[in-house]
Amino acid sequence: MAYLVPSEFVTKMVDAGESKIFMSTRDTVIRAYMAGAILALAAVFAVSVNVQTGYPIIGAILFPVGFCMLYLLGFDLLTGVFVLTPLALIDKRPGVTMSGVLRNWGLVFTGNFLGAFTVAFLMAIVFTYGFTSPPDKVGKVIAGIGEARTLGYASHGAAGMLTLFVRGMLCNWMVSTGVVGAMISTSVPGKVIAMWMPIMVFFAMVFEHSVVNMFLFPSALLMGGNFSIMDYLIWNEIPTVLGNLVGGLMFTGLTLYATHVRTGAKRVRAAALA
Repeated sequence: MAYLVPSEFVTKMVDAGESKIFMSTRDTVIRAYMAGAILALAAVFAVSVNVQTGYPIIGAILFPVGFCMLYLLGFDLLTGVFVLTPLALIDKRPGVTMSGVLRNWGLVFTGNFLGAFTVAFLMAIVFTYGFTSPPDKVGKVIAGIGEARTLGYASHGAAGMLTLFVRGMLCNWMVSTGVVGAMISTSVPGKVIAMWMPIMVFFAMVFEHSVVNMFLFPSALLMGGNFSIMDYLIWNEIPTVLGNLVGGLMFTGLTLYATHVRTGAKRVRAAALA
């Protein structure tokens, strides 16, 4: 059968986490770069559809095409390795250390950012005709997103920071479920369907994804968004990264591992005691 039972695909999650920790620096950065670039293009696609149709749900339905492409091609997102690599540490795989996990996170963050920024720069050229005119309609919407999701949170102070963090948590609960979805099936259609559903939920609910934001906010700044780099880092990227880490690991990685790998002791049937 194409479907793998949880005990099988959770073991694959641990195996994948171990493999990523020992991957070469070159391969890790290249795969992360391409993941960031493809996801950024998918974000442009979704925003463009939203602007053209006036129905954000259509953009949410179509956005997962980028996520599916990058995972089928074997590329890595920060939100995915946040979940997979700690499992290899928890499972006490030989040679896996905390420093190895942190090294992987740092390299994937760097690659994702470079890939997303590359697309942000290229699309800024497209939206402004090579920076010779004001941004077009889609470019203005992206610039507005940058302002609303930095200064908007800042205007609420600590409550805004909490909201941002929670949105980051909820985001990677869904996105990491999509990462797991790529392992649930051995067929391409099965993988795509399993990935599509939770990614659509995250995008439709406007949760905060650290890698998508690596495109949206630099892109907005390039096109004259009315906020600063520090606004972006403090009032979006850093809290989003932390929320993504906590949400993905707590709601997806640890729950699946605890109940499908390190299962609890089974209850004794009453009949067996008679």
